[in-house]
Amino acid sequence: MGASVASETVVEREDRFDWFCETVSSDVMPVMLSTRHTADFRAKITDLDLGVVRLSALKCSPVLSRRTSAHVRRGDPEHVQLALVTQGAFKISQRGSESVVAGGLVLTDTSRPSEGVSAGGQGEAIVLQIPRPALALRPNRVDRLLAQNLAADRGSGAVFADFLKTLLTHGPRCRPEELRGMGAIALDLATACLAQQLGDLGEAPAEVRAQETLQRIHRFIENNLGDPGLTPQVVADRHNLSLRALHALFADQDLSIAARIRANRLERAHADLARGEPGGQPVQAIAARWGFSSATAFSRAFREAYGITPTEHRASSLHA
Repeated sequence: MGASVASETVVEREDRFDWFCETVSSDVMPVMLSTRHTADFRAKITDLDLGVVRLSALKCSPVLSRRTSAHVRRGDPEHVQLALVTQGAFKISQRGSESVVAGGLVLTDTSRPSEGVSAGGQGEAIVLQIPRPALALRPNRVDRLLAQNLAADRGSGAVFADFLKTLLTHGPRCRPEELRGMGAIALDLATACLAQQLGDLGEAPAEVRAQETLQRIHRFIENNLGDPGLTPQVVADRHNLSLRALHALFADQDLSIAARIRANRLERAHADLARGEPGGQPVQAIAARWGFSSATAFSRAFREAYGITPTEHRASSLHA
């Protein structure tokens, strides 16, 4: 695996049904799986960590999946899962709704019992796992879409579906910071897709719209940390806000927007320095990569945040 490949990418393949059951229950959520194809079972799971969301691709022989209330109590990641069925057909039931999905999208909630079965031959699906708090839509509205067959051949559904396929193809060769950026885009597209199904998101209450704006701002900051010109004013202008309104959005946050930008930059630099590669990039180059225009200012901020200098942190990582 080359240096340009994202370390968060995990691709597993195994042709044993017991391996498949263990992997799904431990890495995704507790669930009961059964199949009539134990002897000749085939499965492949591809997993991409995109930061705020996670992308999984599944190929497997026909299988029945049942998640009961007991399974939910045993373990719940509190995600909604938006799946694109790319091969075969899946019958999904949850919250009193049932649909057969082939080539379309379907939404499920890990916090509720559900049942799914693949029909015919091998089934394939690409699943975006979204933490509930990250989805800027009211839960009671989203619940109306559970286990519904959502179109993936027109409008925002088609855009979202094409993006998932492209991301699955090229994502394994992306760097971690690139994948985090793609995760933010995937979340935005998924939100737009679901909002289109529900109607105009602009009808949502003011607090929901404010939360959605705040999440967009956080993702914008993450995607632009390397720009030394990233300031609160730039963020405000990019989101059509006054500087006063921007500060008001952050009034209930742990950090002000300026402090958030600096903290995120320091976290990225701290992680790069912790890799501790002998003969690696100079500290000043790492500081510049994450938007610090002054090596002195970077060292001072780093010491204030972590209690040691960047050079000391790198040295300790080399000897760890």
